Amino acid sequence: MSLLEVRDITMRFGGLTAVDGVTFDLRQGEILAVIGPNGAGKTTLFNAITGVYEPTQGSVKFRGSQVRRNPDLKLALRAAAVGILGAISTFVALNAQPIWTAAIDANYLLDKPFPWSKAFMDGWTTARAVPLVWGIIPAVVGGIIGAATVLALWQHLRRTPDLIARAGLARTFQNIRLFTDLSLIENVLVGMDSRLQCGYWTNLLRLPAFARERSRSTAEAMELLAFVELADRAHAAAGSLPYGHRRRLEIARALASKPAVLLLDEPAAGMNPSEVTSLMQLIRRVRDRGVTVILIEHHMKLVMGISDRIVVLQYGRKIGEGTPQEIQADRRCIEAYLGAEDEL
Repeated sequence: MSLLEVRDITMRFGGLTAVDGVTFDLRQGEILAVIGPNGAGKTTLFNAITGVYEPTQGSVKFRGSQVRRNPDLKLALRAAAVGILGAISTFVALNAQPIWTAAIDANYLLDKPFPWSKAFMDGWTTARAVPLVWGIIPAVVGGIIGAATVLALWQHLRRTPDLIARAGLARTFQNIRLFTDLSLIENVLVGMDSRLQCGYWTNLLRLPAFARERSRSTAEAMELLAFVELADRAHAAAGSLPYGHRRRLEIARALASKPAVLLLDEPAAGMNPSEVTSLMQLIRRVRDRGVTVILIEHHMKLVMGISDRIVVLQYGRKIGEGTPQEIQADRRCIEAYLGAEDEL
């Protein structure tokens, strides 16, 4: 069974179709490259896989099932609270004027202070005497509001990047997104957030569980920095790193969530030949660590040197898939990059 199954993914933005019916499988322990000319829809495809976008059409299955956020008790309680508030608001809107009028009529005396507390109590008594039908209507409206809230929250929250990351898919970005004012080790610790156990009060009060988790996570962060060969600069600001080292730090931060699949978006962009060679070695070591890799890349030396399989996109559509040797011999894939002979 495939680790990741991408089926008929389509992304439309108004009249523009950025990704059109792309299908492929990612197998356990392989390195899969997604290549194509600029504007082919590669990053949009990554965004659809990782929950940044909800696909217009198609599905993404991880370990045989779709990663979805199902309604739970917390969601139900939120919806119930909204429904109760909706019922109360509807009841007040329908009955406030006659109830308050009755309370004033019962308590107002000329030239005497108005007894507000007694008026409120009389208003409550009057409200309890409201005909049943005027109580049922708010209850129905509140129920509808609560149900609509459940649906809206579920639709909005069911497939989000944080949920995807917790499931075991982590990614880096085409444009590096580090916290430049934080140190290297702090950036890696941020990547562990999805699997840390201590809650708000434990962290606020610095309880023993916080100290134990902090010690353990710091040790893991240092191990990851050593893995990407940045341990000697662990306490330096991320903004002080040269470009190639920033790419390595972003990989370390992604690995901090202990993913099963790592998605790399143009990891070799802006690197010199020496850095590319070093990056190729790092990606192989990531795979040897037990992490399956899927990457977007334009650097053909890297793609052909480390990929087990390659998927080729053009204008949002898949036009080829196979081993590096098969892609190199595929005329259609070559033309996608170089153009047909009659165009040269």
